[in-house]
Amino acid sequence: MQHVGARVVLKPTWREYDPQPGELVVELDPGMAFGTGQHPSTRFCLLALERHIRPGMSVLDVGTGSGILAIAAAKLGAGAVFAFDDDPLAAQIARENVALNRLGERVRLAAGTLDALNLEPEAWDLILINILAPVIVALLPRARLLLRPGGQVILSGIIATQESDVLDALRAVGLTLVERQQEGDWVLLVGGR
Repeated sequence: MQHVGARVVLKPTWREYDPQPGELVVELDPGMAFGTGQHPSTRFCLLALERHIRPGMSVLDVGTGSGILAIAAAKLGAGAVFAFDDDPLAAQIARENVALNRLGERVRLAAGTLDALNLEPEAWDLILINILAPVIVALLPRARLLLRPGGQVILSGIIATQESDVLDALRAVGLTLVERQQEGDWVLLVGGR
């Protein structure tokens, strides 16, 4: 078991665990998809979710991988979560993990790209992008259009040497830096509208 933050516990499907009061267990079989909680970028996102999510929020998880962040967002109180990945195998693994956590009513999944999915503008309170800096930079203009006024983007998967590129892109789309965290060479940024 891996405890992340004050409430989230990551549990592989093959392990038994008796949760303590207040713990939110995210059960996962990551298969071939990214997202076990072991990588600093995923751990950063889980901790940021715990700090920034509010009950009933709408959350968009870009590049969901195993679905770990979408599942955690729902368990932390998001009202609706939409997660997608451009890798059909990852999207299928995420779908299986969402079903395993019995969250099919609150977490919708798709295979595709941000542009191809034709999502409604200004519909999201919180957008998660845990990919790599060059991809984040390319996605930020579109993500900004999807973010509600007062909403936030949680950006992770950023190597410290590429942080300035992401900060420049964040400012270029009119978002303000709300939070910065670093562990080793990995950086998390939270931007607000």
